[in-house]
This record gives sequence, structure tokens and C-alpha cells, in this order.
Amino acid sequence: MELLTIGAFAKASRLSPKALRLYDELELLRPARVDPDTGYRYYAVEQLRRARLVAWLRRLGMPLAEIRAVCALDAADAAHEVRAYWARVEAETAVRRDLAAFLVDQLTGESRRDHTTMLELRYAAHSDRGHVRPSNQDSVYAGRRLLAVADGCGPAGASASSAAVEALRFLDEGEEPGAGDVLNLLEDAVRSAGEAVRDLADGSPEVGSTLTALLWTGSKLALVHIGDSRAYLLRDGGLFRISHDHSVVQSLIDEGRLSPEEAESHPRRALLLKALGIGGPAVAADLRLQEARAGDRYLLCSDGLTGVVADARIKELLAGEADPERAVRVLIDAANAAGGPDNVSCVVADVVLAAAPSVPVG
Repeated sequence: MELLTIGAFAKASRLSPKALRLYDELELLRPARVDPDTGYRYYAVEQLRRARLVAWLRRLGMPLAEIRAVCALDAADAAHEVRAYWARVEAETAVRRDLAAFLVDQLTGESRRDHTTMLELRYAAHSDRGHVRPSNQDSVYAGRRLLAVADGCGPAGASASSAAVEALRFLDEGEEPGAGDVLNLLEDAVRSAGEAVRDLADGSPEVGSTLTALLWTGSKLALVHIGDSRAYLLRDGGLFRISHDHSVVQSLIDEGRLSPEEAESHPRRALLLKALGIGGPAVAADLRLQEARAGDRYLLCSDGLTGVVADARIKELLAGEADPERAVRVLIDAANAAGGPDNVSCVVADVVLAAAPSVPVG
């Protein structure tokens, strides 16, 4: 077995001797031989492949504990884990990017009130039982600041979704929250929603609810999301999904184990990884700030729409109706025309220039 000194191995692997000593202590990359008298480390040439993988993963920013797990896998499974890790990084980076943009606005003196007089929401909401389900377990809400969709599950699903939306309704009242406060407000409100759903569940693991909501601040929209209801943005002719499903099939897509086309017919496509009332009090919702522009159109919907109507068709229907009320109706009609196998709920909201205040004459 050909051995390299720690210096030669460090140069070949692009890891410093200091890093190699650390990885030895952590049992991530043990030397092939340690001199019993001097303690000097020697590495086998065959270890270079593992060392270079460790170096690359560190450059990605992967924590050492995850690197250890990846290095223990075969090549195919290791590739899936790296893909899943990077998907998480990209999602977290998007959230930090939005927060950074907000901080830049605040530090450069951008006035929230300047935007408040310029933009407002025009919205419509509707929920439909569909053609198959015996009752409607969805809940929707649309007000001048708050938009929300919740999809309940279990024997008390209707009550659960209603309780989830009701826990946020106070945000539509009183003074408009500042962009600096809105995420904290939403986080507290979602915690209350989770408690309300758990109280209704009374210990049953089958009762829960999704929740996807947008809160208007006058210059930005704050998104809170848990489950597989969705939020979309129609902007400049493109449709963008701004929420990420907390479902088994989405996790398989993120890991590269499933294609989006395969997910459409997967037997576990309705199984959630996270929802209000399911998974205990520590389950966290996604929170992010979304820049608002005049001309934007937002859609919140339950999976009764997305489960049977493709995104391309949703984009076509959203773009084809100028009136939010009409857009909501055609989306629900499309779901029902596709069989209506589930309850379907939609909120459509347009960001528009606010009407100028009237000036008294005389």
C-alpha cells in the first residue's frame, strides 16, 4: 500500500494539514497509519477520492455531520443526498435574499407609507365542495390585508381549517403592520393556529390542516405556509410557485428520486410531512417576504385545484380573466370539469394602483 505524508496528502486532496487533523479527530477521515513514536500521520493513495469528496462538500457548506453520512453511502444514494441538501440551501437562500432586500430598503430610508398610498389589493375568494367529497373541509378568507386558504383533514377537518383561518383574521383588522413586524406577527399567529387545531384534534393524529396565507403591508406581501396548499404569482406573463409543498412526493422530487410527472400519479401524493395539528407544537411554517408590484396577480389554492389542473392551464386561466371574481370561478370550474374529486378553494388578488383620494371643493 502506497502511503503519503500528511503534507503530500494535503496538497493532493486540497485539504490543509490542520483540516486533516480535525477530520481524524472526528473520525471522518482517519489516516492509514500513525507513527507510534512521532505521532506522524500517513495516508493511503486510495483515500484521496474520499478526501476530495469531503473537500468539495465543505466548499458547498455542508455540515460535517452530514458529510459523514454522505461519505458512508454508495455513489447513487450520496448523489441524492447532495441534491436534497442543495435544494434546502436554495430555499433558505431565497428567504434570506428577501429579508436582505427588506433590510436594505429600511436602512436606506425607504418609506413604507409612500407605498401604502400607491398600491392596494383587489381580491375574490370562493370554496366549493367538488363532485365527490360529502362535505367541504376547506376554508378561505380574503380581506383588504389578509388572504388565506386552509385544507382540513380527518373527522374534524372542516373545524380544523376554519380554526386555522380564524386564528389569523385579527391581522386584517386594526393598524397596518410594518414590514419589520409582519413576519413576527405571522409567526405568532400561526403558532396560535396550530394550538387551536391541536385542541380540536384532542389527541387524534388524523386531524390537521394546511395553511397558506399572504399578509399585505402596503409595500410587501408576507407569506406563511405549511402543508400542500399553494401560493402562485402571475407576473409579466409568467406563473411562479412561491410556496413549497410539505409533502412526501415533494421531498422525493427534491431528492431526485421522483420526477414531477411521476409525482402526479404517486400513491402517496396526498401524504403530508407537515401540517397544523400534526407533528406536535414544534412544527414550523415557512415564512418569507414577497415584493409587491402593480400588475401582480396572486393565487392561493387548495390541492383540489392543483391535483387535477396542470400549472400551464392554471396560468392560462389566471391570465385570461381580468376580474378576480371571474378568475376564481373559472379555476374552480376547471377543477370540477376534471372530475372534482376534492374540495377546491381559490383566492385571487391583484396588486393595483390605489385610487387617488378625493379633494374637497370649495
